[in-house]
Amino acid sequence: MKTLKIAIQKSGRLNEKSVELLKNCGLNFENYKSSLISPVSNFPLEILFLRDDDIPEYVQDGIADLGIVGENVIEETEVEVAYLQRLGFGKCSLKIAVPNNNDIATLADLNGKAIATTYPVILGKYLKEKGITSDIRTISGSVEISPGLGLSDAICDLVSTGGTLKSNGLKPFADVMSSEAVLIGSKGSENNDLIQELMQRIQSVLRAKETKYVVLNVKRDNLDAVIALLPGVKSPSVVPLAEADWVAVHTVIPERDFWDRISQLKQAGAQGIVVMPIEKIIL
Repeated sequence: MKTLKIAIQKSGRLNEKSVELLKNCGLNFENYKSSLISPVSNFPLEILFLRDDDIPEYVQDGIADLGIVGENVIEETEVEVAYLQRLGFGKCSLKIAVPNNNDIATLADLNGKAIATTYPVILGKYLKEKGITSDIRTISGSVEISPGLGLSDAICDLVSTGGTLKSNGLKPFADVMSSEAVLIGSKGSENNDLIQELMQRIQSVLRAKETKYVVLNVKRDNLDAVIALLPGVKSPSVVPLAEADWVAVHTVIPERDFWDRISQLKQAGAQGIVVMPIEKIIL
């Protein structure tokens, strides 16, 4: 049986979440902090720990079968890979930011201005689409300091909370693209049985994170009203209780609906509501 290879960040903002995801899929591996390759003991898989900029090309060239990397890196490297699964972590935005108290008020004001970035390809495409001609200055490292040093009039960089911009006297000006971690594969990798098995594990973990397991008690007279509020995997499970005319209802609720549904369930007569995390959901 062929051993798959998956490439993830060796260090950086996606490393810990990528490792956590793989371990939650039941994959056993060790020494990932001190090794470039870590074999998985209970699945035909090897994990490669690489620089994030290298991951898309490793996957495109078939050196790695799969990769976990930010969408921004894929767009910047302009590789040909297949998007297999959005992973829901590492969310951020690539933004143009300008110094506080400057004269840049509209996109047109960027004409002729210098913009420092580590993403010249993405920025160049964005400016071209908007009909803006700017001097793109490619910088490796912290671009936030470049306006203060007189190297640029604005910057284009990844923003998560905005704290780094604020601490450097900058403010968000324009959204260039949104990004999150994605699972990628080489073209045609979707048809590989082992990859499908691994993706099923990943998807079961992601579904579990998006839902809550709920158990509640309700009188039979109010059962229909409560069930109408419960979008389960298929349908809620109803179990009679020792007390006459009472039942226990077991189901799952999407986390996005959690608090609204809880209030509605109480109003419909639900009592003793117990909410628990779910480890995995396999459909």
